[in-house]
Amino acid sequence: MLKLSRKTMLALEAVIDIAFNARPEPVQAKEITARQGVPQRYLEQVMQQLVRAGVLKGVRGPRGGYRLARERRRISIGDVVRVAEAIDDGEAENPEPRSELGTRVVTPLIARLQDEVMKQLDAISIEDLCSQARAAGVDCGGRTTADFTI
Repeated sequence: MLKLSRKTMLALEAVIDIAFNARPEPVQAKEITARQGVPQRYLEQVMQQLVRAGVLKGVRGPRGGYRLARERRRISIGDVVRVAEAIDDGEAENPEPRSELGTRVVTPLIARLQDEVMKQLDAISIEDLCSQARAAGVDCGGRTTADFTI
């Protein structure tokens, strides 16, 4: 079963939250933490990595926050997962195969499966998930949503 780290789930939820709740002003981290129920300090670490990777754009100042760096349809779920998983690479334990069978059979199998999963994630855009959220009746506070600002 595919398991995503807590940071990866948080990154996905935060990016979708920003896209879904987009408006002329940036979405503030405190708004995201209130909706997602995570500590702001924990969220900020993930958000900064997403800014560095060009998925989000950080806006400074009292009315600052985050907005998408590109259009929703141009950001894939795979983009977000790669950024978040890179954060966890230093924390995650990567077991090395202990046998020739593990090295020659199991490890290549897992690598192929991971490649397939990433291809699937790359085929899904943030826009696709925003559409699913609207169809599922997720409330965005009654605001009309903008894609992103230039």
